[in-house]
Amino acid sequence: MNLLHANDLPGEYPRSYYAATATPLPPFAPLRGAVRADVAILGAGFTGLSAALHLAQRGYRVVVVEAHRAGWGASGRNGGQVGSGQRLEQDQLEAMAGHGAARALWDMGQDAKTLVRRLIEDHAMPVTFHPGIAHACWHDPEVTHARHMAEKLARDYGYDQIEPLDRAGIGRLIGSRVFAGGDIDRGAGHIHPLNFALGLARAAAAAGAVIHEGSEVTHIDPGQPATLHTAQGSLTAEHVILAANGYLGGLMPDIAARVMPINNFIVATEPLGARAARVLAENVAVADTKFVVNYWRLSDDGRLLFGGGESYGWRFPRDIVATVRKPMLQIYPQLADVRIDHAWGGTLAISLTRMPCFRRVTGNILSASGYSGHGVALATLAGQMLAETVAGTAERFDVMARLPQPRFPGGVALRWPMLVAAMTWYSLRDRLGL
Repeated sequence: MNLLHANDLPGEYPRSYYAATATPLPPFAPLRGAVRADVAILGAGFTGLSAALHLAQRGYRVVVVEAHRAGWGASGRNGGQVGSGQRLEQDQLEAMAGHGAARALWDMGQDAKTLVRRLIEDHAMPVTFHPGIAHACWHDPEVTHARHMAEKLARDYGYDQIEPLDRAGIGRLIGSRVFAGGDIDRGAGHIHPLNFALGLARAAAAAGAVIHEGSEVTHIDPGQPATLHTAQGSLTAEHVILAANGYLGGLMPDIAARVMPINNFIVATEPLGARAARVLAENVAVADTKFVVNYWRLSDDGRLLFGGGESYGWRFPRDIVATVRKPMLQIYPQLADVRIDHAWGGTLAISLTRMPCFRRVTGNILSASGYSGHGVALATLAGQMLAETVAGTAERFDVMARLPQPRFPGGVALRWPMLVAAMTWYSLRDRLGL
């Protein structure tokens, strides 16, 4: 199944709240004929557009090819959370890679948040960065662990932006009594992700990058130079960046074996008006501790944007509203009468380790993907790091590339059914409260 065509109409953004409120960007023409460039980029999401912008600013001739529209994939559909650090916590990274690498990875996470905010400001994007991400813990041991991690980050990494919350504190903040406690990270935040992606596209084009939409890559000829083929043309370049994340498909089997596409779903309620303050006392984003994570925040016009629910298989469920409403009402039963105005799905990508997968596919083909739900900031930074690597400065890229990235058990053919079995087990644990 080709996920580029499994759930959406060709060249159209999903009927999401983000698409309905985005600052429009006129379409870019498809690739036609034989084109040459210094750098070819496959995918116009956060990674590809950030790479294009930073390379164009360095003077490279950059051409981006995108199967649908800029920001069409996970970059324009996600929860909009700009989180701190990496997908794994620092104690896990220390055990995986050692204290030196863990420190470098933490610093990258900090750089990623700073980069997002700087790009918004430097390019006058129609995007507001709202500070604050709360983490809501379902069980007492998770509250204890969150407190210990906040203490560790303050002690070992000099990060003092996290405030632990007890049961009463998390309840006051998020208007729900179901959580045992948690914390709030004042150094993180949330944004309108599609407007950020479109802002990156405008900035990259203004810097001289060429973007072609409606240009699905059907085959890649590796070599020096390499060539990307589409239905109506070809793109030949000395360097290639693969930035298609969960939509790369079978173009690069080595990446497909290590990066798994999965689907996730979000709804947007009607504007809540005065009720919004009783759902979130502050305009922060929230994520909980379930394996199948629930995440939510308020939109700029006072809607609840709530992501959650699970669905196994390539296709989105027929009733996304029902899929997401169930976990939403578990947390906010007082919203049972609220109308749902938008519901949409998207495909992200995970790795087995839940850390981004940075790979040198060949000497001149680079790939970054598998952000595992932590991609708004990290994918943007990845684009900058890929640009650095093409330009000959690969230190940060190599820190990521040295992390272990095993193949999914069973290879490409069996990874999906094995993941379904694992997700079914963990979602059962969530429901049983284990």
